[in-house]
Amino acid sequence: VQLVESGGGLVQPGGSLRLSCAASGFTFSSYVMSWYRQAPGKERELVASISSGGGSTNYADSVKGRFTISRDNAKNAVYLQMNSLKPEDTALYFCKVRWQWRNYWGQGTQVTVSS
Repeated sequence: VQLVESGGGLVQPGGSLRLSCAASGFTFSSYVMSWYRQAPGKERELVASISSGGGSTNYADSVKGRFTISRDNAKNAVYLQMNSLKPEDTALYFCKVRWQWRNYWGQGTQVTVSS
């Protein structure tokens, strides 16, 4: 299993970013995919998750209405569109899959929201 995130960067408050996660090594279309984030000194937290077919999504209260998770099962990819970014969204963002009773994580992509 391999997960590779991309798309992070430095953005001003109110700006947008789109994160991508390329997956391989498992049957992508059969599994729930999730985005997590971890800020310095804080625990890793769930940001959003999406069902295997993409028809069901869940979001942390802190990002509802601002972030959108989506997936393309033909491309084995999951995305996180982040709008109206706030300084408190600054964190290392990871995608995750639970495959064969074990969690797999990517290396993360850094998102920094600052003026």
